Amino acid sequence: MHVQQFELTLPAFNRGFHLITDRVERLLAEKCQLSTGLVHVFIQHTSASLTINENADATVRGDFERHFNEMVPENASYYEHTYEGPDDMPAHLKSSILGASVTVPLTQGRLNMGTWQGIYLCEHRDRASSRKLVLTVQGV
Repeated sequence: MHVQQFELTLPAFNRGFHLITDRVERLLAEKCQLSTGLVHVFIQHTSASLTINENADATVRGDFERHFNEMVPENASYYEHTYEGPDDMPAHLKSSILGASVTVPLTQGRLNMGTWQGIYLCEHRDRASSRKLVLTVQGV
């Protein structure tokens, strides 16, 4: 078993759910020397998250954004952590609900996901900065 680790810096994205599968695959194609194993993708931020879902119809990503905005509203009267703006505490909650990482099988040097699956960067801030991902690949 071998382990390789890479960092991927994503540019700032608008608030919403964004497919980043191609960026992850491009980094793996350029740098990864392993063929079979697991790819763990971790985001080093507390106001954005990662998930895997539908990659074909962009309306799914819009529905995700609208649903999470209803489920975790801004300006809730019980929020105490408010000094970074009305989107900050909801961003932390959304990040915890969705999670900071995903793990995908690696087969013949490529992500082995279902036909309609893609990795989403879930950006929960109105004015986000770039985001850093750590990819850890374990395999042979």
